[in-house]
Amino acid sequence: MMELSDVRAFVRITDLMSVSAAARALGLPKSGVSRALARLERDLGTLLVDRSTRHLRLTDAGTLFRPHALRILADVDEASTAMEGLGGVPAGTLRVSLPYTVATALVAPMLPKFLAAYPQVRVMLAVENRFVDMPVESADLLIRVGPMVDSDLIARRLLVSEAWLCASPCYLAARGTPARVTDLTGHTLIGYGDRLTAYQDDAEGGLGRIELPPSLAISDSAALLPVVLDHGGIAQLPDFLAAPHVADGRLVRIWPATSGDRTAIHAVYPSHRSLSAKVRVFIDALTTELQSRSY
Repeated sequence: MMELSDVRAFVRITDLMSVSAAARALGLPKSGVSRALARLERDLGTLLVDRSTRHLRLTDAGTLFRPHALRILADVDEASTAMEGLGGVPAGTLRVSLPYTVATALVAPMLPKFLAAYPQVRVMLAVENRFVDMPVESADLLIRVGPMVDSDLIARRLLVSEAWLCASPCYLAARGTPARVTDLTGHTLIGYGDRLTAYQDDAEGGLGRIELPPSLAISDSAALLPVVLDHGGIAQLPDFLAAPHVADGRLVRIWPATSGDRTAIHAVYPSHRSLSAKVRVFIDALTTELQSRSY
């Protein structure tokens, strides 16, 4: 008889194609995850993962078994969700996958109040800057930044974030405040990606736009923020991250009358599952927290 924990270990191993990475994701010792895979293979009487090469590879049997394993886990999660709703009180473990910046600036601040209000809910945040495939991975809720493309997921918009062009007062005092977008070519630019895009209303009522390669590119806005605060240059920051520092004078918003790029942030869950009480109250609490903010 297969153990559910062994099936879950197999799915996570094949998601990440690494026993070590699966162990970290599951919060288990690597040896325990290896034993779970070996036990499942013994129970099924066949090799599921070829571990003889440098990189893991699914065997034909593993490829055949994987969709069944995913369905098993989905059915168990669905049953658990249904049972949680019987008591009417939000309870159980809530697994949320989200990017680092969102976790730091938006979600973490609301957690103490949420946990005090719902003591029977145990929150597990998987903070990772990668695309998470909800049907594959064991998350109850995703928080995604950017456009939604999954037709089989339900998305509830939490907020729309605007990019602000910012620098510290000390940096601008030393280097000067750019008067127009073309002036940015003479500044140290810090980018979220490989391009920094800036806009500015021109004298004729049109919109000036420029794209420049940054001197420093960092793939997470929260990691980019300390560089800007320490007078490292000019950067685009999401409003929810920049606003507190603009308010206290540690940052200056350049061309505040001009709108920057806007990005939606959604709470996402599967359409085929009923919305559990723990997910519903978490989304409601996060929405209430974000609506109380004004920038």
